[in-house]
Amino acid sequence: MPDADTMTVFDRRIVRRHRDRAAPDLGLHDFLLTEVAQRLAERLDGLRRQFPLVLDLGCHGGEMAPVLKGRSGIETIIHADLSPAMARLAATRTGGPALAADEEFLPLAPASLDLVVSNLSLHWVNDLPGALLQIRRALRPDGLFLAAMLGGDTLIELRRALLEAEAETAGGVSPRVSPMAGLRDAAGLLQRAGFALPVADSDTLTVSYPDPLRLIRDLRGMGETNAVLDRLKRPTRPAVLARALDRYGELFREPDGTVPATFQVLYLAGWAPDPGVQQQPARRGSADARLADALRTEEIGTGVRPDGT
Repeated sequence: MPDADTMTVFDRRIVRRHRDRAAPDLGLHDFLLTEVAQRLAERLDGLRRQFPLVLDLGCHGGEMAPVLKGRSGIETIIHADLSPAMARLAATRTGGPALAADEEFLPLAPASLDLVVSNLSLHWVNDLPGALLQIRRALRPDGLFLAAMLGGDTLIELRRALLEAEAETAGGVSPRVSPMAGLRDAAGLLQRAGFALPVADSDTLTVSYPDPLRLIRDLRGMGETNAVLDRLKRPTRPAVLARALDRYGELFREPDGTVPATFQVLYLAGWAPDPGVQQQPARRGSADARLADALRTEEIGTGVRPDGT
């Protein structure tokens, strides 16, 4: 069941429709998916653990498969996407098994997978805590979860241009760019879902475009256009779009004539608990050396005992 604290922000039917529409020409717009897939797969390098059975969750066109092959003993990659068209595209490209599946209601047996990867898909999930919990349960003990998702500083230039253009031409504003999680939020969600040794970090990719319209075409071509429930249900007025494109250039155009587009990528990693293998925190109060001595500083007591009294 969805988490009690979960807010329904996205229209998942529209997310699926956008991806279905983008699938036929995804290869013309998948540069970001391909780049982040490579960076995500590199996080397996140096790990001794082998991962024979992998789920690529939110697979898009199967961009993870080529960069996962030959790494960490991976034998089988199962592709899954909310969009049936994307799942079929991944299966066609890679020759691997694929299914249409919703991240919020995963059809996965407990302890059945060695590795779950997710490349730029989870930022469209309403019940992200519930999805992470299902992923953790589907992993075998000491199985690994690796994900990349867009963070809150993504498309800051487009957000500002649209906001100012709509306020200027329409006298008000509406949700134009999806809300996204911050790094601290993502790290907390991993702990909340019960992952061991959770890690979250971020990276920023800046892409140069000849004009803002090319950015909008790429977003549409990746299936990444607005799917917020509170979005306007009618097409953007031409005057608003024209002013937004002009304002984007006025605010952000570089000396060479290009405009930047910022993508903040959050990387998440966590392990399914396995006390027999993984490092465990020491028992409280079991240290045999003082931290103050190690730091060569004076220890100042709080007046509170370890038992809280």
